[in-house]
Formats: sequence, structure tokens, C-alpha cells
Amino acid sequence: AWIKVEQLKPYHPHKEEMIKINKGKRFQQAVDAVEEFLRKTKGKDQASSHNSNEEKNRRNSSEERGKQSTGEEKRKASLSEGKLKKGTGEGKKRVSSVSSERGSKSPLKRAQDQSPRKRGRPPKDEKDLTIPESSTVKRVMTGTVAGFKWPPSVSEPVKDSDPHFHHFLLSQTEKPAVCYQAITKKLKVCEEETGSTSIQAADSTAVNGSITPTDKKIGFLGLGLMGSGIVSNLLKMGHTVTVWNRTAEKCDLFIQEGARLGRTPAEVVSTCDITFACVSDPKAAKDLVLGPSGVLQGIRPGKCYVDMSTVDADTVTELAQVIVSRGGRFLEAPVSGNQQLSNDGMLVILAAGDRGLYEDCSSCFQAMGKTSFFLGEVGNAAKMMLIVNMVQGSFMATIAEGLTLAQVTGQSQQTLLDILNQGQLASIFLDQKCQNILQGNFKPDFYLKYIQKDLRLAIALGDSVNHPTPMAAAANEVYKRAKALDQSDNDMSAVYRAYIH
Repeated sequence: AWIKVEQLKPYHPHKEEMIKINKGKRFQQAVDAVEEFLRKTKGKDQASSHNSNEEKNRRNSSEERGKQSTGEEKRKASLSEGKLKKGTGEGKKRVSSVSSERGSKSPLKRAQDQSPRKRGRPPKDEKDLTIPESSTVKRVMTGTVAGFKWPPSVSEPVKDSDPHFHHFLLSQTEKPAVCYQAITKKLKVCEEETGSTSIQAADSTAVNGSITPTDKKIGFLGLGLMGSGIVSNLLKMGHTVTVWNRTAEKCDLFIQEGARLGRTPAEVVSTCDITFACVSDPKAAKDLVLGPSGVLQGIRPGKCYVDMSTVDADTVTELAQVIVSRGGRFLEAPVSGNQQLSNDGMLVILAAGDRGLYEDCSSCFQAMGKTSFFLGEVGNAAKMMLIVNMVQGSFMATIAEGLTLAQVTGQSQQTLLDILNQGQLASIFLDQKCQNILQGNFKPDFYLKYIQKDLRLAIALGDSVNHPTPMAAAANEVYKRAKALDQSDNDMSAVYRAYIH
């Protein structure tokens, strides 16, 4: 019940994929429980359909008895009849169509009707008119969701919707496409006291399909772990994208998906309105702009350049100055996440620089991420991104240290993970990285060499303002040890191996 909304996916479309990824016993038990629930629900729906005439007669008899009864029976019958006829007269229509719209309208309608007595049990006559649902649905609807209203038609937009509840509905239905159409993309612009602004794509995973792509031509430079997922989502959402990569073969897959091929960074920038770039480090970012046939050669007045690389503030400030000096517009927009989040279009984007360009990128940011933040002048996003990755890298080193200490003291590493997953540190990050270590699977989701680079840059940031970073410095030494053990191109969780050699 407490899984983060961005981690929830429709059950049936992703079932086989997730079973292949997750081999644990507890995950298999969860799958079995879902299958059992669906079997029971399907059986009850069929029984409800076969007995619809009996239900109608029973309702009619209940109404007739209500006219003749006194006291408590009369009150119950009146309440039941009133609920069936409540509103615009569509009560009976909603009841008769319940089996075709399971997991969508009926549960929400039922929540509205029962809101005056949220925690009470429904009358016997009324209970038979609703679809089966899990206890979790009941708990959700007796809480904050009880006041929400479902639109009269799936083609109309949902207002004031709760993305957590919509994700739950998607996980319960065998026809998620119906729910997808019912929920429209909604931008939330929030002004904070600090002056920063966030543009958030509400319920991004469920409704990315509703994005209206910009009519501007988009360029993208760099198809690594992060860039590949970003480009794929831009194309899926209908953007016109031209790609370039230092290793040209990586472009082939995207050409097949509808992207255009750029021969050089300069050509991509000159033929596109907005060009994004996502490369590995400060040197690569500078080479991409200042090198032969680089971005700067294609910049003309009005051309836009968005650097999504994680670099230091000095580097991004230098790049901004040379782009603007040629009449171009510049935005830095490093991303927080990993390969999986990039593929899912669930990155967190930290932007700074040209505010107008940030607004122009809104459909692109919705396609590639769940949330984007505007942090003010150039350099702020770079600093914030380094701080975020400093925390993440230090935490990963601590996880590895704890697991190795458990092993050498004769404690079960799996039991340690189970305990952590039940406590305040529980998170998707913790579970995934521990599973990598327990299974000895260090396929890169976030390269170890890049998290060490970010730690080094974060320590330098601290030095520039005379601020101590002892935890980051200690973690950095562990990653340097892991790099010496040839773990650079493995996942950051391979820092574990620095403790066992």
C-alpha cells in the first residue's frame, strides 16, 4: 500500500517482464496472490451476471417490503431505494453496466454514495450491486478518495484526481487502456519561497500517451544509458527527433523507430529548434560544444541548447556563455535517476538558465520525466545535481559496508535486507542495490565510474565554499578502490567488491 506512485505499473502488460526480473520467493508469492484475487473476482463477476434477474427481483421485493414494514426495516429499504435513484436517474444504468466497467467507475461511485458513513458496512441489498474489490481498495476509498468524483464519460478529463489511486486502479484492471484514456496529463506549476519552480507531469507513467508534443524540431546528442531512454520516450510521445552519437551504430535502433540521423553535432543544432545533450563528464560536455564540427558551429540566433549532463557549475557556466555569445539560448537540465527510470520516462529534471526555454521544453520534459524543477540562474542545477548524487553515492557505500560487516560477523545478509526493508530506510533504491549484491549481478544501471566522478565534483564544490564533506570524501575513497579493482564499468553497487578484496 505504500509503494511510490512512480513505481506502480499495470499488472497484465508488465507481468511477464517483472517475473523475469524478480526471482525472489516473496515476489512470486505476491504474483500468486494477485492471480488468486483476479480468479476470485472473475468468478464473482460471472456469478453476478448470471444472477442479475434474481438480483432485480430481490431489489423489487426489498422495495415492496419497505412499503409495508415499520421501524428499522422500513428505514433500510428507504435508504437502499434512495441510493439507487440518487442523482440524475442513472443509478440503475450504472448497476447494470457494472461488469463491463470493473475497477473504474463503480468503485468510485460507491465511494461517493457511502461517504456519509465511511466506515459502516453497506446494507445487504446494496452490497450485491457492486463489484468485488480488495480490502486495500476499501481502505483507500474510506479515506481521502471518498470525496473524489469520477467523470460521467471516460473521454472527459479527470479533475482533482489522485495519481496514487489511479495507479492502484490500473493495477487492478485487465483493460488498463480504458483507464489511461480517462486520465489526462496535467501540469502543476508551483512557486516556492526560494523562487524555484517545478513543473510536474501528474501521474506520468499512466498517462504519458496524452502529451501533446511540441511542433519544434528536437535534436539529441548522446545515446548512453540515460540518453537512450530519453530519446525513446520523446519518439513514443510523437516528437520529431534527430539523433547523433559518437558511436554511430547506437543511432540505428532509433532510426528504425522514426528518428532522423544527424552526421555531426553542428548539423543537428543547425537543423533543429531545440537540441538536448547528455554526455558523461565535463570534458565530454566541452568537447561536444567546442570541438570540431561541434555544437557551437551550428549555433545561430534563436537556436536552443539544453545540456543534460551532470557536470560542475564552472563548466556549465562556460558553455552557457559561449552559446549565448553566438545568439543562442541555453538551459542546463541534468537528470536524477538511472537507466530503468530513464526507460520508464520517470526521471527528475533539474533545470536552470533561460526560463522561456524551460517553458518551451515542457512537452519534452513530460515525456522523459515525472517532475522537473526550475532552479534559477545557470549553475544552480549543476550544484544541486552534485549534492543529490553525493548523498546517493555515500548511501550506496554505506549499504555495501553494512552487508559486508554482516557477512564477516556471521549474520545473514538477506535477513539484514529484510529488516531494512521493514524500517524507515526502506526504498526501491535500497532493495534493488542490495539484490544486485546478493545475486552478484552488477549490470550497469548507473555506472560506478560516474558516481565516483560526481562525488569528486561534489567534494570540489564543498572546497570552493570551504564547507567540509567528510562523509563524501570517505565514500569517494571506497569507490576509487573499486575502480582499481576494474569495477568502473559495472553498476555503482559493485562498490561492494571494494570491501571484500
